[in-house]
Amino acid sequence: MYIADFHIHSKYSRATSKDMELDSLVKWSRYKGINLLGTGDITHFYWFYELKRNLSETERFGIYRYKGIDFILTGEICNIFDKKGITKKIHNIIFISSIEKVERFNKIIERYGDLNSDGRPILQLSSKELLKILKEVDEYGFMVPAHIWTPHFSLFGSNSGFDRIEECFEELTEEIFALETGLSSDPEMNWRLSELDRFCLISNSDAHSPSKIGREANIFIKEFDFKELIDILKNKDFKMTIEYFPEEGKYHYDGHRNCRVCFSPDETIKNNYVCPVCGKKLTVGVMHRIEKLADRNMGEKPEKYIPFKKLVPLDQIIGSVINKEVSSQLVQKIYFELINKIGPEFYILLYATEEEIEDKIDKKIFEGIKNVRKGKVNIKPGYDGEFGKVEIPISFFETKDQQTLF
Repeated sequence: MYIADFHIHSKYSRATSKDMELDSLVKWSRYKGINLLGTGDITHFYWFYELKRNLSETERFGIYRYKGIDFILTGEICNIFDKKGITKKIHNIIFISSIEKVERFNKIIERYGDLNSDGRPILQLSSKELLKILKEVDEYGFMVPAHIWTPHFSLFGSNSGFDRIEECFEELTEEIFALETGLSSDPEMNWRLSELDRFCLISNSDAHSPSKIGREANIFIKEFDFKELIDILKNKDFKMTIEYFPEEGKYHYDGHRNCRVCFSPDETIKNNYVCPVCGKKLTVGVMHRIEKLADRNMGEKPEKYIPFKKLVPLDQIIGSVINKEVSSQLVQKIYFELINKIGPEFYILLYATEEEIEDKIDKKIFEGIKNVRKGKVNIKPGYDGEFGKVEIPISFFETKDQQTLF
């Protein structure tokens, strides 16, 4: 298997860990079992300089390498523009096939915003115009609208998006062949819109710290080059995507974080879209937006689709089972002990047999992994920028004679 996470950020993006640099990314890719990373932030001059200085070309067109991990040149851009008198704010991921073409691309788009202000720059330029520039610079370059349902900065977002993709890209819509579902939705939710059947749905972490890479990812049958990736996506020809449980995403439900109000779509409608605490308009989340635009029932599938698997990251499983924060020393200690004993995180969560891991792992954590594999989790939905809370039910009880890691 060949596991790819195309959408991450560097230390030059706002609200991002200073550890988001190449050596840390390589280290965590090995912990996770990731084979290929998007570079992220290719429009930022300092980060691009580090990439240019450290990445080596491979025998595969458009694929670079650093210390054994493959990289593809990607970046996220915030497009802010007016459309029919309404301000639109859309995030897009760009894929470019060579270092030289990135240099040409950056020289053009720096006319529309300060590229060094943020790894994800704000450009006063429409998504359509950005795509046009990308195609003029790189015939193989392509764009993927990012986390397409989040309320504030996305293609279909409730606050500044569109109801149909053609409204955004117009005659260039045919150049779009993949969409990123985002943490707050999964493919099954997206399948409810038949007009999305023609697009390949991909999933990425949008990581702002090294430990978060791979929280969503794409599993391919084998490695590829840049041109082959285009064909794979157009033909929906890869193994599966790895998904968050979408309820855990921070915009799954409606609500007001400051008022601690979390509503389902039905509850929002009953309250006339108004927060019962402060009286202001509620932030309408992903589930509500999909309900509004859907023309299929939940569970219906398009004719051709990519399978998916919902997972909880291993450190979150450990934290939930032992009732500790993910960042705690104990959770981190147990996490690395398991990685060293058994193998990378994706191997543990997806492929290791129960017989292989049962004797190498605490019984509670073993049951937690089994329950996640079966989808047996309880989640308090995320809303208005607040991540959901995951609870993994454990039926195992210790006796006095049993020893655990804690």
